[in-house]
Amino acid sequence: MKDANAIRSPDRRWTRHLAPLLLAWLLAAVWGSVVQTQWNLQALVGLGVDVRAAERARTTWQDLISFAPVYAGILAAGWLPALAAASCLARRWPSWRSPLLAAAAGVGMVAAVRCVDAAAPMPVFIDATRHLPGLLAMAAGAVIAGLLYARRTARH
Repeated sequence: MKDANAIRSPDRRWTRHLAPLLLAWLLAAVWGSVVQTQWNLQALVGLGVDVRAAERARTTWQDLISFAPVYAGILAAGWLPALAAASCLARRWPSWRSPLLAAAAGVGMVAAVRCVDAAAPMPVFIDATRHLPGLLAMAAGAVIAGLLYARRTARH
């Protein structure tokens, strides 16, 4: 007969990963929202519009409330398959777990954004991702979040 702890262990492993995944997802969503806001405001500055610090702060807050949840959904769509694949690869190569999860988070974000862009009626859904520097700035947040997830769920 199986031990009660052995029967519960898959549930424990799953729940042990949920909070760190949600924390990483939140970090990536907030990072991406702030980056796209500041990117857009800086584009306005480049056109000669005076954007004061108070306006930057207010716009950032508004985007955190309105855009970050949408971006979080886009992230989730990219992260689910990417992190699942990275987790499978990490079982085979455990010493590469952190880099695999970090890379998967970044690649998943980029893939999801590009898929949304392909379906959106406008040229790009998130203007900051129109060119490589903005896309990389947003992907950096996803990569950092992937590393956070890897570290918080590492076996000690």
